[in-house]
Amino acid sequence: MKKLLLLSIVTFFSLGLVAQSVYKMRVVKTDGQEIFFNTSDVDYVDFSYQEVSDPEENKLSVFLAGDDVNKDGPCKVATMNNVGPDGGCILAYPENMSEDPNVKHGVVIWGPGGDTEPGAYMGMINRLVSHGFVVLALSSSPGDGKSASAAIDWLEERNNLDYGVLSNKLIIDRIGCSGHSMGGLESEQALLKDPRVYTAILNNSGDLGHSAMSQIRSGKPIAIVYGEKGMEAPNAEADYNNPGVTTPACLIKMTGGPTNNSEGGYGHGSAAWDGIAATLAWMRWHIGGENRKDEFTTPNGQYVSGPIIGKQGYWQGRYKNWENWSGD
Repeated sequence: MKKLLLLSIVTFFSLGLVAQSVYKMRVVKTDGQEIFFNTSDVDYVDFSYQEVSDPEENKLSVFLAGDDVNKDGPCKVATMNNVGPDGGCILAYPENMSEDPNVKHGVVIWGPGGDTEPGAYMGMINRLVSHGFVVLALSSSPGDGKSASAAIDWLEERNNLDYGVLSNKLIIDRIGCSGHSMGGLESEQALLKDPRVYTAILNNSGDLGHSAMSQIRSGKPIAIVYGEKGMEAPNAEADYNNPGVTTPACLIKMTGGPTNNSEGGYGHGSAAWDGIAATLAWMRWHIGGENRKDEFTTPNGQYVSGPIIGKQGYWQGRYKNWENWSGD
Protein backbone atom coordinates (compact mmCIF):
# COMPACT_ATOMS: atom_id res chain seq x y z
CA MET A 1 0.00 0.00 0.00
CA LYS A 2 2.83 2.39 0.81
CA LYS A 3 4.52 1.60 -2.50
CA LEU A 4 1.30 2.33 -4.38
CA LEU A 5 0.86 5.67 -2.57
CA LEU A 6 4.46 6.70 -3.32
CA LEU A 7 4.03 5.85 -7.01
CA SER A 8 0.86 7.91 -7.14
CA ILE A 9 2.61 10.95 -5.62
CA VAL A 10 5.56 10.71 -8.04
CA THR A 11 3.23 10.37 -11.01
CA PHE A 12 1.20 13.39 -9.84
CA PHE A 13 4.24 15.67 -9.60
CA SER A 14 5.59 14.44 -12.95
CA LEU A 15 2.37 15.30 -14.72
CA GLY A 16 2.30 18.67 -13.02
CA LEU A 17 5.77 19.53 -14.26
CA VAL A 18 4.81 18.59 -17.82
CA ALA A 19 1.70 20.70 -17.66
CA GLN A 20 3.66 23.74 -16.48
CA SER A 21 6.51 23.44 -19.05
CA VAL A 22 6.71 26.17 -21.74
CA TYR A 23 7.58 25.03 -25.27
CA LYS A 24 8.87 27.47 -27.85
CA MET A 25 8.95 27.36 -31.63
CA ARG A 26 12.22 28.61 -33.18
CA VAL A 27 12.25 30.35 -36.57
CA VAL A 28 15.62 30.97 -38.23
CA LYS A 29 15.57 33.72 -40.92
CA THR A 30 17.81 33.73 -44.00
CA ASP A 31 20.04 36.38 -42.41
CA GLY A 32 20.72 34.07 -39.45
CA GLN A 33 18.45 35.89 -36.99
CA GLU A 34 16.49 33.61 -34.65
CA ILE A 35 12.96 34.36 -33.49
CA PHE A 36 11.18 32.36 -30.75
CA PHE A 37 7.41 32.01 -30.28
CA ASN A 38 5.59 30.41 -27.34
CA THR A 39 3.62 27.50 -28.73
CA SER A 40 0.73 28.54 -26.51
CA ASP A 41 0.59 31.84 -28.46
CA VAL A 42 0.62 30.25 -31.91
CA ASP A 43 -2.75 29.39 -33.41
CA TYR A 44 -1.46 27.85 -36.64
CA VAL A 45 1.49 28.05 -39.05
CA ASP A 46 0.81 28.85 -42.70
CA PHE A 47 3.35 28.76 -45.55
CA SER A 48 2.00 31.12 -48.20
CA TYR A 49 3.60 32.40 -51.44
CA GLN A 50 3.96 36.14 -51.80
CA GLU A 51 4.74 37.47 -55.26
CA VAL A 52 7.60 40.00 -55.27
CA SER A 53 7.28 42.76 -57.84
CA ASP A 54 10.07 43.27 -60.32
CA PRO A 55 11.92 46.49 -59.33
CA GLU A 56 12.47 47.20 -63.04
CA GLU A 57 8.75 46.98 -63.77
CA ASN A 58 7.88 50.43 -62.40
CA LYS A 59 11.23 52.08 -62.95
CA LEU A 60 10.97 55.68 -64.12
CA SER A 61 12.60 56.52 -67.44
CA VAL A 62 13.15 59.73 -69.39
CA PHE A 63 11.30 60.48 -72.61
CA LEU A 64 13.76 61.06 -75.46
CA ALA A 65 13.05 61.46 -79.17
CA GLY A 66 15.39 61.35 -82.15
CA ASP A 67 19.08 60.52 -81.97
CA ASP A 68 20.95 63.17 -84.01
CA VAL A 69 21.93 66.08 -81.78
CA ASN A 70 23.02 68.09 -84.83
CA LYS A 71 19.46 68.66 -85.97
CA ASP A 72 16.00 69.08 -84.51
CA GLY A 73 14.22 65.96 -83.32
CA PRO A 74 10.75 64.69 -84.23
CA CYS A 75 8.76 66.34 -81.44
CA LYS A 76 6.62 69.30 -82.45
CA VAL A 77 7.32 72.27 -80.16
CA ALA A 78 4.60 74.11 -78.25
CA THR A 79 5.36 77.37 -76.45
CA MET A 80 3.79 79.67 -73.88
CA ASN A 81 5.11 83.21 -73.57
CA ASN A 82 5.03 85.49 -70.54
CA VAL A 83 4.73 82.75 -67.96
CA GLY A 84 6.87 81.53 -65.06
CA PRO A 85 7.42 82.94 -61.58
CA ASP A 86 7.83 86.52 -62.80
CA GLY A 87 5.53 86.39 -65.82
CA GLY A 88 8.37 86.96 -68.28
CA CYS A 89 9.60 83.44 -69.05
CA ILE A 90 9.07 81.18 -72.05
CA LEU A 91 7.77 77.67 -71.46
CA ALA A 92 8.43 75.24 -74.31
CA TYR A 93 7.41 71.59 -74.35
CA PRO A 94 6.64 68.74 -76.78
CA GLU A 95 3.15 69.15 -78.17
CA ASN A 96 2.44 65.49 -77.52
CA MET A 97 3.64 64.75 -74.00
CA SER A 98 4.23 61.22 -72.73
CA GLU A 99 1.09 59.39 -71.58
CA ASP A 100 3.06 56.63 -69.85
CA PRO A 101 3.21 57.29 -66.07
CA ASN A 102 6.63 55.62 -65.96
CA VAL A 103 8.08 57.72 -68.80
CA LYS A 104 8.43 61.41 -67.99
CA HIS A 105 10.16 64.44 -69.46
CA GLY A 106 13.50 65.82 -68.40
CA VAL A 107 13.64 69.53 -67.57
CA VAL A 108 16.19 72.12 -68.69
CA ILE A 109 16.28 75.64 -67.26
CA TRP A 110 17.76 78.05 -69.79
CA GLY A 111 19.30 81.36 -68.75
CA PRO A 112 19.66 84.20 -71.28
CA GLY A 113 22.67 86.46 -71.47
CA GLY A 114 22.68 89.94 -69.98
CA ASP A 115 20.18 92.33 -71.59
CA THR A 116 19.06 89.58 -73.97
CA GLU A 117 15.48 88.37 -74.31
CA PRO A 118 14.89 84.64 -73.83
CA GLY A 119 13.29 84.56 -77.28
CA ALA A 120 16.69 85.20 -78.84
CA TYR A 121 17.60 81.58 -78.08
CA MET A 122 14.75 79.77 -79.81
CA GLY A 123 17.24 77.72 -81.84
CA MET A 124 18.60 76.19 -78.62
CA ILE A 125 15.17 75.93 -76.99
CA ASN A 126 13.53 74.27 -80.00
CA ARG A 127 16.38 71.78 -80.40
CA LEU A 128 16.08 70.67 -76.77
CA VAL A 129 12.28 70.40 -76.85
CA SER A 130 12.19 68.61 -80.20
CA HIS A 131 14.26 65.86 -78.56
CA GLY A 132 11.79 65.50 -75.68
CA PHE A 133 12.85 67.99 -73.00
CA VAL A 134 10.69 70.61 -71.33
CA VAL A 135 12.45 73.99 -71.23
CA LEU A 136 11.70 77.03 -69.12
CA ALA A 137 13.72 79.99 -70.40
CA LEU A 138 14.21 82.65 -67.74
CA SER A 139 13.28 86.27 -68.40
CA SER A 140 16.71 87.32 -67.10
CA SER A 141 19.77 85.88 -65.38
CA PRO A 142 20.99 87.67 -62.25
CA GLY A 143 23.78 85.12 -61.84
CA ASP A 144 23.05 84.00 -58.28
CA GLY A 145 20.92 80.92 -59.00
CA LYS A 146 17.78 82.35 -57.40
CA SER A 147 15.87 82.83 -60.64
CA ALA A 148 16.62 79.27 -61.73
CA SER A 149 15.41 77.90 -58.39
CA ALA A 150 12.24 80.00 -58.57
CA ALA A 151 11.62 78.60 -62.05
CA ILE A 152 11.99 75.05 -60.74
CA ASP A 153 9.54 75.83 -57.92
CA TRP A 154 7.05 77.09 -60.52
CA LEU A 155 7.42 73.93 -62.62
CA GLU A 156 7.17 71.71 -59.57
CA GLU A 157 3.88 73.30 -58.56
CA ARG A 158 2.39 72.64 -61.99
CA ASN A 159 3.75 69.12 -62.08
CA ASN A 160 1.93 68.39 -58.81
CA LEU A 161 -1.44 69.70 -60.04
CA ASP A 162 -4.19 67.31 -61.14
CA TYR A 163 -4.72 69.31 -64.32
CA GLY A 164 -2.72 71.17 -66.93
CA VAL A 165 -0.28 70.23 -69.67
CA LEU A 166 2.56 69.60 -67.18
CA SER A 167 0.54 67.60 -64.65
CA ASN A 168 2.65 64.64 -63.48
CA LYS A 169 4.80 64.82 -66.63
CA LEU A 170 8.14 66.09 -65.31
CA ILE A 171 11.23 64.75 -63.57
CA ILE A 172 11.87 67.43 -60.95
CA ASP A 173 14.61 65.91 -58.79
CA ARG A 174 17.20 65.66 -61.60
CA ILE A 175 17.20 68.92 -63.54
CA GLY A 176 19.69 70.36 -65.99
CA CYS A 177 20.60 74.04 -66.14
CA SER A 178 22.24 75.83 -69.04
CA GLY A 179 22.60 79.36 -70.28
CA HIS A 180 24.57 81.92 -72.22
CA SER A 181 27.02 84.34 -70.60
CA MET A 182 25.24 85.56 -67.43
CA GLY A 183 22.85 82.68 -67.95
CA GLY A 184 25.82 80.36 -67.59
CA LEU A 185 26.68 81.93 -64.25
CA GLU A 186 23.04 81.50 -63.19
CA SER A 187 23.26 77.81 -64.13
CA GLU A 188 26.51 77.29 -62.25
CA GLN A 189 25.12 78.86 -59.10
CA ALA A 190 21.92 76.81 -59.37
CA LEU A 191 24.02 73.64 -59.56
CA LEU A 192 25.95 74.77 -56.52
CA LYS A 193 22.93 75.74 -54.40
CA ASP A 194 19.83 73.80 -55.49
CA PRO A 195 19.78 70.05 -54.74
CA ARG A 196 17.25 69.46 -57.52
CA VAL A 197 19.79 70.55 -60.14
CA TYR A 198 21.98 67.62 -61.17
CA THR A 199 24.11 69.17 -63.91
CA ALA A 200 24.98 72.43 -65.64
CA ILE A 201 26.58 73.28 -68.98
CA LEU A 202 27.66 76.88 -69.41
CA ASN A 203 27.64 78.51 -72.86
CA ASN A 204 30.31 81.19 -73.35
CA SER A 205 30.62 81.77 -69.63
CA GLY A 206 32.81 81.18 -66.60
CA ASP A 207 32.92 82.39 -63.03
CA LEU A 208 34.26 85.93 -62.75
CA GLY A 209 36.03 85.03 -59.50
CA HIS A 210 37.34 81.73 -60.94
CA SER A 211 36.18 79.75 -57.90
CA ALA A 212 32.56 78.61 -58.41
CA MET A 213 33.42 75.27 -59.98
CA SER A 214 35.80 74.47 -57.12
CA GLN A 215 32.94 74.94 -54.64
CA ILE A 216 30.87 72.10 -56.13
CA ARG A 217 31.58 69.19 -53.77
CA SER A 218 28.65 66.93 -54.59
CA GLY A 219 30.16 65.16 -57.58
CA LYS A 220 27.62 66.74 -59.92
CA PRO A 221 28.97 67.05 -63.48
CA ILE A 222 29.57 70.45 -65.09
CA ALA A 223 30.86 71.65 -68.45
CA ILE A 224 31.75 74.92 -70.14
CA VAL A 225 31.54 75.42 -73.91
CA TYR A 226 33.27 78.59 -75.10
CA GLY A 227 34.70 80.32 -78.14
CA GLU A 228 38.34 80.60 -79.13
CA LYS A 229 37.99 84.39 -79.47
CA GLY A 230 35.24 84.97 -76.95
CA MET A 231 35.68 87.49 -74.17
CA GLU A 232 34.57 84.75 -71.77
CA ALA A 233 37.61 82.58 -72.53
CA PRO A 234 39.83 83.73 -69.60
CA ASN A 235 37.05 83.16 -67.07
CA ALA A 236 36.04 79.81 -68.55
CA GLU A 237 39.60 78.52 -68.45
CA ALA A 238 40.38 79.88 -64.99
CA ASP A 239 37.17 78.46 -63.53
CA TYR A 240 37.98 75.00 -64.92
CA ASN A 241 41.70 75.18 -64.09
CA ASN A 242 41.14 76.10 -60.44
CA PRO A 243 43.15 73.43 -58.54
CA GLY A 244 40.31 73.03 -56.06
CA VAL A 245 37.91 71.55 -58.66
CA THR A 246 36.98 68.01 -57.60
CA THR A 247 33.67 67.51 -59.39
CA PRO A 248 33.61 65.81 -62.84
CA ALA A 249 34.18 68.62 -65.33
CA CYS A 250 34.69 69.32 -69.03
CA LEU A 251 36.06 72.39 -70.80
CA ILE A 252 35.16 72.50 -74.51
CA LYS A 253 36.56 75.13 -76.86
CA MET A 254 35.13 75.84 -80.30
CA THR A 255 38.05 76.40 -82.69
CA GLY A 256 38.55 77.24 -86.35
CA GLY A 257 35.52 79.48 -86.64
CA PRO A 258 34.84 82.00 -89.42
CA THR A 259 37.29 84.89 -89.36
CA ASN A 260 35.13 87.35 -91.26
CA ASN A 261 33.35 88.52 -88.12
CA SER A 262 34.19 91.14 -85.52
CA GLU A 263 35.88 88.59 -83.25
CA GLY A 264 37.90 86.77 -85.90
CA GLY A 265 36.69 83.28 -85.02
CA TYR A 266 34.24 81.60 -82.68
CA GLY A 267 33.37 84.34 -80.23
CA HIS A 268 31.10 85.18 -77.34
CA GLY A 269 27.91 83.87 -78.95
CA SER A 270 29.33 80.70 -80.47
CA ALA A 271 28.18 78.01 -78.05
CA ALA A 272 24.62 79.29 -77.72
CA TRP A 273 24.02 79.39 -81.48
CA ASP A 274 26.68 77.40 -83.37
CA GLY A 275 27.42 74.87 -80.61
CA ILE A 276 23.88 73.78 -79.73
CA ALA A 277 24.76 70.10 -80.32
CA ALA A 278 27.12 70.00 -77.33
CA THR A 279 24.47 71.23 -74.90
CA LEU A 280 21.86 68.80 -76.24
CA ALA A 281 24.30 65.85 -76.12
CA TRP A 282 25.23 66.76 -72.54
CA MET A 283 21.57 66.86 -71.47
CA ARG A 284 20.73 63.61 -73.26
CA TRP A 285 23.63 62.06 -71.35
CA HIS A 286 23.13 63.42 -67.85
CA ILE A 287 19.36 63.99 -67.77
CA GLY A 288 18.20 61.54 -70.42
CA GLY A 289 20.44 58.70 -69.27
CA GLU A 290 22.15 57.97 -72.60
CA ASN A 291 25.69 56.64 -72.54
CA ARG A 292 27.64 59.50 -74.13
CA LYS A 293 30.59 59.48 -71.74
CA ASP A 294 33.12 58.61 -74.46
CA GLU A 295 32.05 61.61 -76.53
CA PHE A 296 33.20 63.96 -73.76
CA THR A 297 35.91 62.06 -71.87
CA THR A 298 38.12 60.21 -74.37
CA PRO A 299 40.89 61.60 -76.63
CA ASN A 300 38.95 60.79 -79.81
CA GLY A 301 35.57 61.83 -78.43
CA GLN A 302 33.32 64.01 -80.54
CA TYR A 303 33.53 66.98 -78.16
CA VAL A 304 37.23 66.47 -77.45
CA SER A 305 38.68 66.43 -80.96
CA GLY A 306 35.83 65.93 -83.42
CA PRO A 307 34.52 68.27 -86.13
CA ILE A 308 31.74 70.74 -85.40
CA ILE A 309 29.19 69.07 -87.65
CA GLY A 310 27.27 71.43 -89.88
CA LYS A 311 29.68 74.25 -89.09
CA GLN A 312 33.37 74.78 -89.66
CA GLY A 313 36.18 74.01 -87.27
CA TYR A 314 36.70 71.54 -84.45
CA TRP A 315 35.84 70.94 -80.82
CA GLN A 316 38.86 71.03 -78.54
CA GLY A 317 37.92 69.47 -75.22
CA ARG A 318 39.52 68.74 -71.89
CA TYR A 319 38.14 66.65 -69.03
CA LYS A 320 38.99 65.67 -65.45
CA ASN A 321 37.70 63.87 -62.33
CA TRP A 322 35.67 61.24 -64.20
CA GLU A 323 37.54 58.19 -62.88
CA ASN A 324 35.14 57.33 -60.05
CA TRP A 325 32.01 58.94 -61.45
CA SER A 326 29.06 56.55 -61.48
CA GLY A 327 26.31 58.70 -62.96
CA ASP A 328 23.87 57.97 -60.12
